[in-house]
Amino acid sequence: MWVMLVSATQELTRERAGVLLGVLLTGQTMASMDGSIVNVALPAIQRDLGGSGAALQLIVLAYLLTLGVLIVTGARLGDLLGHRRAFLLGLAGFTGASLLCGLAPTALLLVMARVAQAAAAALMIPQVFSLIQLRFAGPALRRAIGLYSMVLALGVALGQIIGGLVVSADLFALSWRPAFLINVPMGAVLTMAGMRWLPHAERTARRFDLTGVALLTVAMAALITPLVFGRQYGWQLWTWLSLLTGVGLLAVFTWFERLVTDRGRLPLLDLEVLRPRGVKPGLVACLLVMGCYSAFLFAFTLHLQEHLGFGPLGAGLAFVPYASGFAALSLTWTRLPHRVQMALPVTGPLLFAASTVIVAEGFADGWAAGQLAPLLFAAGTGHAAGYSPLIAQMSVVVGPDRASALSALNSTGPMLSSVMAIAGLGSLYLAAGLTWTLAAIAALLLCGAASARLARHSLTRSPTLQARPPSDIAR
Repeated sequence: MWVMLVSATQELTRERAGVLLGVLLTGQTMASMDGSIVNVALPAIQRDLGGSGAALQLIVLAYLLTLGVLIVTGARLGDLLGHRRAFLLGLAGFTGASLLCGLAPTALLLVMARVAQAAAAALMIPQVFSLIQLRFAGPALRRAIGLYSMVLALGVALGQIIGGLVVSADLFALSWRPAFLINVPMGAVLTMAGMRWLPHAERTARRFDLTGVALLTVAMAALITPLVFGRQYGWQLWTWLSLLTGVGLLAVFTWFERLVTDRGRLPLLDLEVLRPRGVKPGLVACLLVMGCYSAFLFAFTLHLQEHLGFGPLGAGLAFVPYASGFAALSLTWTRLPHRVQMALPVTGPLLFAASTVIVAEGFADGWAAGQLAPLLFAAGTGHAAGYSPLIAQMSVVVGPDRASALSALNSTGPMLSSVMAIAGLGSLYLAAGLTWTLAAIAALLLCGAASARLARHSLTRSPTLQARPPSDIAR
């Protein structure tokens, strides 16, 4: 098997592998940024298009809701269409929908364009992780996953910063519209580069599990809708009934997918990806870390604006030390000794938790935001340590055969955990303030460290991980 893998590595030169990774990660960055780039543009949008408060909320939330509902289906479409074709179709659709967003004459049409944008992103995003798993190996895979994790985690913060810069600049007197139109030339160039550099791949699926699509779509919609709108509507009875319905439908979906597998057919989501020991607690640890990051970003940004008088752009720039810490670790952890790499998923959440507690104390003692920069850097470093190495280890254990299934879980899970964290911990922030919220985040991070320890115990004993040769490169 490893002879086949090593010979396959000759298909991609180092230069071609670098361009391939650049195309994939730029596409991921565009999609990640557009989840938040519109936040700082909402006042300008309301001045230009009018619209109710509910319509403005939908401009933001329709993207997140549509993406969360469709992303698993997008991952399986990659197997059906081929990952290259699915990525390019998603990228083209995302670029076209961005143009529609930038030209929208009414708030309603802008919401509709955002839905189309998210549907295209749901097709594009899962192919990024799938192609990384399929086309990289060994140290190259770990480096690629480190960069992928950095883009995935920091895209939201980057969107807020770029959105603030673009709207403030009022380019060509277009107000908020360049926040969307900027995707058009980028998407066009990226599509041409993808057609030139993305490797061709055969389809690995011939049939589509339509029943599974229907079950999962309704289940995800029932779960995400109350999480997105629950706080706005005061957690009315329908929100709790919807959550219960979503959980029940997910159970039915899981049963049905196992039934499809037992009958020898191809399920929408291959749950065999969860079979290797260590994958389940590893995913739990990753979800806790990503959820805590989203809640930390939410509470920290609101505190800066509501209590310290920062504007949206200033609040985004205050987060730069965190982003710097995350980037520094993401770019360097593969060069650390193997024993250190294996320990990072446990020590990372612990460092993140400790930094969070000290940040809370610093704010309570009246520290300025600039004085917290070293702590934010440490928090970002802990976040990266708790996510990138663990995802890389799970990718090796799962293997390329189930790349789409792991990609679907790795795309949907962080998004769902982020929505849940903002819904739950965001409500805690609004009710009890920053100190209690950061304390809750620290407690969840300790749970993440414990789960990562369980995962490490199993993953380090995996025959696949132990047998992997150290010299593998991009394939």
